[in-house]
Amino acid sequence: MISTKTPDEIDIMRHAGKITGEVLNNLGNLIRPGITTKELDDWAEKLIRSRGAMPGFKGYQGFPATLCTSVNEQVVHGIPGPRVLKEGEIISVDVGVRLNGWYSDAARTYAVGQVDSEAERLMRVTREALELGVAQARPDNRISDIGHAVQTHVEAAGFSVVRDFVGHGIGRKLHEAPQIPNYGEPHCGVRLKEGMVLAIEPMVNAGQFEVRVLEDEWTVVTRDGSLSSHFEYTVALSDREAEVITK
Repeated sequence: MISTKTPDEIDIMRHAGKITGEVLNNLGNLIRPGITTKELDDWAEKLIRSRGAMPGFKGYQGFPATLCTSVNEQVVHGIPGPRVLKEGEIISVDVGVRLNGWYSDAARTYAVGQVDSEAERLMRVTREALELGVAQARPDNRISDIGHAVQTHVEAAGFSVVRDFVGHGIGRKLHEAPQIPNYGEPHCGVRLKEGMVLAIEPMVNAGQFEVRVLEDEWTVVTRDGSLSSHFEYTVALSDREAEVITK
């Protein structure tokens, strides 16, 4: 069942989203050649807890960390550890926050030092696709209007959207109905309503869309080894448009 949230409930989620955005904004100042993904994770957990909130991912279905840190060909769900970031890499960071029983969820892809023009273009197109998807998240549109906007922009740039992992509703649970694919025909599926809160998250590959899961049973990588980029907002639907609560 798809739930809608009251203004008071959305306000709590807005506070959780502010913390999520704070984490991602500050990570931009920390990510550099020589830092490990575990150091990023430790810093993020301390910040979240200092704000009176809890890491939303840690312990979720057994996930061991606060952040998902996915480097280069890793698409999502990379586990932080001793890996040292290197000049020219890209890293996608996904973070969830739980505050007073309510969740927020967001992701961003960062350059590690200077990256090549194709990596820059991949990140830019993914971010643009997210904004275009969010623009379709308004009452009386259909859920597939979001994914269609994402897919159209991504494929026009010569990239591909991941099919095996999708966006989702969010609220008292990290993952709620409905699922939000980043592809598909327009004007299909669930009709959007005021009060829905959605996590919209394009995952875009420089090569083909196929992915596989590594032996750790979490880390997802591109099957062809191409770079992947991931951007995500949590958005709350008002009577006219979507409010990004994780900026």
